[in-house]
Amino acid sequence: MARSRSRSRFRTVSALAAAALALPLPFQATAAGRPEPDRPPVLARPSGADPCQGPVRPASQMTVLPCDTPARIIEKAAHVVPTAAQRAWQEREVTAFTHFGMNTFTGREWGSGTEDPKWFAPPRVDADQWMRAYKAAGAEQVMLTVKHHDGFVLYPSRYTPHTVTASPGQPDVVGAYVRAARKAGLAVGLYLSPSDGAELPHARHARWVEEVRRKQAEGKPLSLPERVALADRGRAPAGLGRFGNGSPVTERTLPTLVPGDDRADAVRDGRLPSFTVRADDYDAYYLNQVYELLTQYGPVEELWLDGANPWADAGITQKYDVRQWFETIRRLSPRTVVFQGPQGVRWVGNERGVARETEWSVTPSAVDPWSVLSGGLPNDSTDADIGSRAKVLAPTTKYLQWYPAEADVSIRPGWFHHPWERPKTPAQLLGLYEKSVGRNASLLLNVPPGRDGRIGAADAAALAGFGRAVRATYGTDLLAGGRAAGGRPVPTRPGGVTFDRVGLGEEVRYGQRVERFAVEARTGGTWRRIAGGTTVGHRRVLALPAPVTADAVRVRVLAARAAPHLTPVTAHLSRP
Repeated sequence: MARSRSRSRFRTVSALAAAALALPLPFQATAAGRPEPDRPPVLARPSGADPCQGPVRPASQMTVLPCDTPARIIEKAAHVVPTAAQRAWQEREVTAFTHFGMNTFTGREWGSGTEDPKWFAPPRVDADQWMRAYKAAGAEQVMLTVKHHDGFVLYPSRYTPHTVTASPGQPDVVGAYVRAARKAGLAVGLYLSPSDGAELPHARHARWVEEVRRKQAEGKPLSLPERVALADRGRAPAGLGRFGNGSPVTERTLPTLVPGDDRADAVRDGRLPSFTVRADDYDAYYLNQVYELLTQYGPVEELWLDGANPWADAGITQKYDVRQWFETIRRLSPRTVVFQGPQGVRWVGNERGVARETEWSVTPSAVDPWSVLSGGLPNDSTDADIGSRAKVLAPTTKYLQWYPAEADVSIRPGWFHHPWERPKTPAQLLGLYEKSVGRNASLLLNVPPGRDGRIGAADAAALAGFGRAVRATYGTDLLAGGRAAGGRPVPTRPGGVTFDRVGLGEEVRYGQRVERFAVEARTGGTWRRIAGGTTVGHRRVLALPAPVTADAVRVRVLAARAAPHLTPVTAHLSRP
């Protein structure tokens, strides 16, 4: 029943005793039997003459049919399971986010897209130092902002002049980053902003800047994008005016070869794939960049599609053909998990690095998850409840999906490095770890390099202290090495142990099923409840109000959608 956790310093050791389970029959916690194999990336539909009577087969996405009863819908929810790529993603638990780009040198958080590429001038890009700092924190994956909303691209793209090619030294930051990450044994994620200020249509941008100027003259408050646009009003967007330009959708070839393209021979003889899409100017540009990244630097483990558009209030928008994006990514890099994509991962709903107390990886959707960003979740994933029985059984639910949460937060107040800011302390980071990874989410911790191309000394020290704190608390399971009491699956330690953290988990290959549970400890022959909660998922950490000394611990599952598969309960003691 125990699974190997040797890959991560954040996970407990593998030699664990079994957890007890008290459930009304027929539910039992067990790892007996083989898990269902990973299903292909399609929506699972019942087969046979009556689609609402056949067996429910595990799948990462399912349709909810009009003939499904409430009981059958819950049965389907209990059999929604992660893909192999999603499961591997959640096993990594902590990703280090690297915001580095034009904003690093302008002191901004959101740029205008009119910046001079020569402003991006790091004296070096010490990606190896970044990886050492991230690994000290225990990160197993890293994520780089290849292109933020300002549209400046950190590799020599063939499709825009607004790249490092026009910067001093022409550093291929993406190449250096990916090589350093792979050398350090880290999984790789790339962030490619769909919104692109460098690609704003020039005439529309000029009219908007004048509108902002009049607004300022009238004494009206300005938004952040408006203030930046006004500061840069003497410059035009640096790209080719493709974002929201109203261009027609036509047939295009990927990759779209440019004059003197060094890939021409490889495309011609089939060493590089080539296929046809239907796209407008901006979608063609974006897909060509996706192609460049996934064929030159990939495959990668995660691709991050930010949903922000700083120019939406100005009426400058771009309609994305996201289904075609997702299909292109799947074709080029089948095991890439897409943030905000189908069979991918979702935003937790805040930028504080805190998951919900009740965090479901199984979520409902009113629309096909392949047709929208953010999986069709309402209110951009910010609702307090996104996966309860009430949500799953709502009349608007048409699809069920495995869609785990990613909790993003920056070590500093800003996402980009600003010299006047200070990083969070190791204790603060440990608290965020317990409220993200410990609540069935992944922690996406941003640690931005400075203008000198290095992670700052204070940030590196905070990361190292954070890593030590996690290992000191969670690197040892105090129940390990205990014995079963009278043949019962209750972990015991003669003489007892003292702990103030309890760790639980479900074997998510079988789905997420626990809806309510209690944890009990035995002291002096008497069992008493010491903690409880709702969801468990991949991992749940319960911080006790005070240390407990006990010789045995057990878990009682009080409500579940189907027979749960629990991993062994663990006990830990926090260190001052």
